[in-house]
Amino acid sequence: MPAAEYRKAKTGLAVVTLFLLFAGEAVRSAVGWIPFGILTVLVALTYVVIIVKQRARIRWRSTPLWLALFVALAVLSVSWAYSPADTALTLVPFILVTVGACGIVVTLPWTDIVRALGTTLRWILAASLLFELWVSVFVGHAIYPVYVDTTVGKIPAVYQWSRNLLFEGGPIQGIVGNRNQLGFIAVIALIIFCVQLADKTVWRSWGIIWVGIAGLTLLLTRSATDLLALLGVAIVLLFALWMRRVSPGKRKPVYAIALVLAIVGAALVTVARPALLGVLGKSEDLTGRLDIWASVTALAEQRPVAGWGWLSPWVPWLEPFNDLAVYHGVHYLQAHNMWLDIWLQLGVLGVIALALTMLSLMWRSWFIAIDRPRWDLIDTRPYTAHSLLPLLITTALVVQSFAESQLVIQSGWALVVVLSLTVKVPARIHRAPTHAS
Repeated sequence: MPAAEYRKAKTGLAVVTLFLLFAGEAVRSAVGWIPFGILTVLVALTYVVIIVKQRARIRWRSTPLWLALFVALAVLSVSWAYSPADTALTLVPFILVTVGACGIVVTLPWTDIVRALGTTLRWILAASLLFELWVSVFVGHAIYPVYVDTTVGKIPAVYQWSRNLLFEGGPIQGIVGNRNQLGFIAVIALIIFCVQLADKTVWRSWGIIWVGIAGLTLLLTRSATDLLALLGVAIVLLFALWMRRVSPGKRKPVYAIALVLAIVGAALVTVARPALLGVLGKSEDLTGRLDIWASVTALAEQRPVAGWGWLSPWVPWLEPFNDLAVYHGVHYLQAHNMWLDIWLQLGVLGVIALALTMLSLMWRSWFIAIDRPRWDLIDTRPYTAHSLLPLLITTALVVQSFAESQLVIQSGWALVVVLSLTVKVPARIHRAPTHAS
């Protein structure tokens, strides 16, 4: 196969993989779990074959230590798990996602990864808006996934694929069937589309249109969590750009200012929490999250060191997880806080391992973002926008992690793996060429 066609094939495989990671619920809702499972396994096996064939070219020493330890801890937890069979079951998708993310990094350079991710998110956003438009114009009522039995009586609205609320201004759920997930996809899309515009790797007119589509989608989801994630990204971006304007030897005052502002901001949020929740359309109990967090904390305290074993997401038939997070009669399968979820599953050991994984990722991403591109003695190369991507996406993931558990599931975990492997070797980003396409 010619090199150009081989590159297109690898990029196409990455787009399919990323679509399954970010919008797997769309496939499950349309055709059911079995076809989705078969497709997922086939994609993962494809990457296994590719990784094995290219093992001689892989720099194993560049594997992030804390990431590897967290994955190992999750897998080893089957040996002390409360329910080893269920832990093994939920480890399967975790491992498949990890393999897929590693395969993307092995097969594609950084620019192609960004291009594939941008293409995937465009498809998801466009399909989501068209899907909601179709439901509102031609269906005229809420619809459910194919695997939901609608003959058993009244089904909670949370299980609806689309709520038919587009003409009411939302909240819409798109093809992923979840407004918070769709909102987060829009946040990541905004980051990528704006960076592509800044680096002129897309045509300006189309880039502006897609930024508008991503922004519109985010607003229509009415997701307070994702709006806060975007706010966090904007704040970190401003400080990163400020750092770029300050010489390395004069950056300490900027760090001091950032620390003071963080302390003041935290204090203001604590004092004005009721008013802020009202502005964001949230109740005092954070839409039931406080009760869920209390239940999860009480159960985690029973096995505080190593946890109950990996269960992401929780399996709906296993006690006491099946009734652990109940809100308005709906049984949720996550803690709506990734850190509490990991404490519950892997104990303090897991929290430390994941915290160090994210801290390492943030640390490397920060210096890649604020330092000039350098892989030799030349230290005067111009800054690029795409070197900001790991930092901004990581920021969005961290902010979201305090209200959702997506960071260790599907797209969230895939992003953590891809970014961790990429920033471990900064030259992958710094030496990435830029060109309009």
